[in-house]
Parts: sequence; C-alpha cells; structure tokens
Amino acid sequence: QVQLVESGGGLVQTGGSLRLSCAASGRTFSMYVMGWFRQAPGKEREFVAAIDSGGITSYADSVKGRFTISGDNAKRTLYLQMNSLKPEDTAVYYCAAGIGISAYGSSYDYWGQGTQVTVSS
Repeated sequence: QVQLVESGGGLVQTGGSLRLSCAASGRTFSMYVMGWFRQAPGKEREFVAAIDSGGITSYADSVKGRFTISGDNAKRTLYLQMNSLKPEDTAVYYCAAGIGISAYGSSYDYWGQGTQVTVSS
C-alpha cells in the first residue's frame, strides 16, 4: 500500500508559478513510477507528467517546457514545478503511483486526494 497526499495548490495569475508536492508513505517510494494527472470541471482526467525510478520523465505536450516533475527519494516526495501558468491549467491535480511509466490513469494503482490549482486571467 502507498498513501499519497498532495499540497501546494492555490490561486495564481496567468504567467505565475506554483510548486505542487506529493508526500508518499507506505511501501518503498523509489520502487514506483510517480505521475501527475489533472482534471478540469466537465473534462476527463488527463496525464500531465511522470517520472520513473531512474529519473526518466515524460510530459504531456501541453505542459512541455513549462512544467518539471522531480522526486526526492530521501524525503519520499514528488514535486511538480509549474511555470508560465495559463488559465487552461486550472484543474484539480492528482499524484499517482504505478509500476510502469504511462500516460494512462489505469496504469496507476494509488492516487492522492487532489489539490486545486486555479489560474486567473
């Protein structure tokens, strides 16, 4: 079992930055692929970024060059640095843990409760 708790969401203006954190507890954090997903009102959940135990990363095209995913195994924490935020980035952001790096939510076994990010225009 892995427990995930996100934090760091909030309200920010267009062009601003936020850093999301996801604290993990339970089974060994470094064993898992960790990912970020988001879901906007009325839309389906979508992949944002993922990182595997070797540091290999994957990003959605919509966030490439603006968002950076990273992890700190010692602190058992996953991060998502979000820069140059746009109103269309507004969503609830979820972190997830799985076995293989994937853009499909069904590939992840554990999910956090989510944190709200709102970008005002």
